[in-house]
Amino acid sequence: MARSILGTIGLAATVALAAPIALFGVNRLLDGETVVGAAAVGVAVLMLLVERYLTTPGDIPGKVLGATVGRVVKEPDEDDED
Repeated sequence: MARSILGTIGLAATVALAAPIALFGVNRLLDGETVVGAAAVGVAVLMLLVERYLTTPGDIPGKVLGATVGRVVKEPDEDDED
């Protein structure tokens, strides 16, 4: 699914915040601190997943409108086009 410009900017900001945390986690893993490293990498992954799948208050009007239009406007049958 294509992202809007604001969605792309939001994703870039999330990646900019998650990348240092993931890098810290990888460094801790390489140093042998598995608990801290795995936790940091997990936090970075969760940041990206939450940004992608969490519905924010700004997303709700678009979802409601899309569902409403889908119910009100029906696709024409192929028989009607002839």
